[in-house]
Amino acid sequence: MPATSRRLYLRVGLLIIVGLAVGLGFVLFFTAGKLGRNRQTFETYVRESVTGMDVGAAVRFRGVQLGQVTEINLVATSYPPPRDDFTAAFQRVIVRFALDLSRLRDTPNVQGAVENGLRARLATTGITGVGYLELDFVDKERFPAEAPPWTPEYPVIPSIPSTVAQVTSVAEALAQRVSDLPIEQILGDISGLLSDLRRQVNDGDLARTARAATETLDTVQRTVAELDLPRLSGELRATVAEVRGLVGGPEVRGVLRNANAAMERLQQGMQRLPAAVAQVEAAARSVTNTVGDINGDLSPTLRDLRAASGSLRETTEGLRRSPGASLLAPPPPVPEWARGRR
Repeated sequence: MPATSRRLYLRVGLLIIVGLAVGLGFVLFFTAGKLGRNRQTFETYVRESVTGMDVGAAVRFRGVQLGQVTEINLVATSYPPPRDDFTAAFQRVIVRFALDLSRLRDTPNVQGAVENGLRARLATTGITGVGYLELDFVDKERFPAEAPPWTPEYPVIPSIPSTVAQVTSVAEALAQRVSDLPIEQILGDISGLLSDLRRQVNDGDLARTARAATETLDTVQRTVAELDLPRLSGELRATVAEVRGLVGGPEVRGVLRNANAAMERLQQGMQRLPAAVAQVEAAARSVTNTVGDINGDLSPTLRDLRAASGSLRETTEGLRRSPGASLLAPPPPVPEWARGRR
């Protein structure tokens, strides 16, 4: 074999080896870090457009990449609907993604996480518009999980509308409410209100009030102009000076000294007042005791006087009725108190 042919074969063999090495390098580059990983596939169903997200897009949980999208398809393709039963559930887009379980400490309890509010939604990065799938925990009461009308091939993580979709939905609802407003009626009411306001400003109560206010201001300005404010100010300053001189004069100071002395005497009298009150109370108690003793001594005397007065009244009454009987009648019996003396 000539040397030229051998060199040609050698070059072809080297070219083939280099091509295989480059191909293997590309394969290793695109699959770097994916071999030997513990992956689990999940799926979710999206109601909105998935424009900007392709197979291989990242799956992140609060910014941390946990996997990538492996398949994007129509639900009706993966799960054919029954005949004549193409409901809204079969009009969604199915997104299947694989999560790297090695990034997690334990095997995730997907069902428990879904019950606690784990949801998936579409998101974009910055201004580039590259889409990715975002996992996060949300209010499970606001976004409840819906069971699909088919048997899923992989565990399901329910989806929620993206931020853009929610803003768009709110804007559409607001636009619908605005479109439902009776614009023509509102414009007519505003026009009528402006007409009434213009009439009030020109000839109504508002105009009369404005004219009265203007006249009042004119009167006030004339009154202020007629007042001699510099003279009044001078008189006020003089009055203030006189008051200051009066307050600082000897008469006021003497009055203040007398008031202070009177207050001191009053305080001294107030200090002696409890002792005087105690003396008066003692005298009152003594008088009460004395009156009680006198009442005890006078009680028998008063009784005797009352009895003598009764006897005298009876005697006088007998003399008045029969004066002779009192002379010829036998003597009265001796009283009980006189018998003991005999």
